[in-house]
Amino acid sequence: MKILLFGKTGQVAQEVQRGAGATTLEVLGRDVADFTDPAACAACVAATDADAIINAVAYTAVDRAEEDEETATLVNATAPGAIARAAAARGLPLVHISTDYVFDGAGQAPFAPGDPVAPLGAYGRSKLAGEAAVRAAGGPHAILRTSWVVSAHGGNFVKTMLRLGAERDMLTIVADQIGGPTCAADIAEACIAIAGQLIGAPSKSGTYHFSGAPDVSWADFAREIFARAQISCAVQDIPSTDYPTPARRPMNSRLDNGATMANFGILRPDWRAGLDDILSELETQQS
Repeated sequence: MKILLFGKTGQVAQEVQRGAGATTLEVLGRDVADFTDPAACAACVAATDADAIINAVAYTAVDRAEEDEETATLVNATAPGAIARAAAARGLPLVHISTDYVFDGAGQAPFAPGDPVAPLGAYGRSKLAGEAAVRAAGGPHAILRTSWVVSAHGGNFVKTMLRLGAERDMLTIVADQIGGPTCAADIAEACIAIAGQLIGAPSKSGTYHFSGAPDVSWADFAREIFARAQISCAVQDIPSTDYPTPARRPMNSRLDNGATMANFGILRPDWRAGLDDILSELETQQS
């Protein structure tokens, strides 16, 4: 199997490259496939000899998107739509990564793929528009919504906590937002597996959820990071109202992964095992 991978330096893109195994990759970075130029991205699909496509590119600056929704929509919706149409024209399966931010975060029950969507901000709206564009293209596809992505690469909650925890004796962390931290390596593995299955079974096309277990608050996630990294930094719970941000975050980011298991046989990963791997990698990087 050969996969055309959009994305080179992002968290998931790096893990796809590291975890490809026997899968051949054609990796396209911004120098070749700039998502502010959708036509160029579509041309890459038209020219590829790959069997399937994974889109791991996204505009993920949630707060900045509030002031730059036009660019967020171009990257998260217009370009993926162009890619999806080019893929559909050739019958190539597309795995497109989306987000829990398409939901409003109401209630406490895990959101199922078919539940009503109501994004709270520009980032969520741009990702929702991307989902609609991929579906409208009509080709074989899997939209994989995930949440709270972490890895040993780039900027993310784990790396921020490790830095701040080493500098301070106590941190105040939001405790009323609940979700499933998801390791980028697990997302990458799922994307590769789903792409492979869609080649032989395009009828599995649809929208799916993939998030780490167990669900946890940001505050309790921080406590687990400190405990496993042996950092003696206390965590004080605070409500979201004490930590205002330009973009509203969903209070409930729980995702129902049942359809992903039923259709692809992919289990919900334990983020604690992935966190140990991340901490071990970061320790190796520092030594």
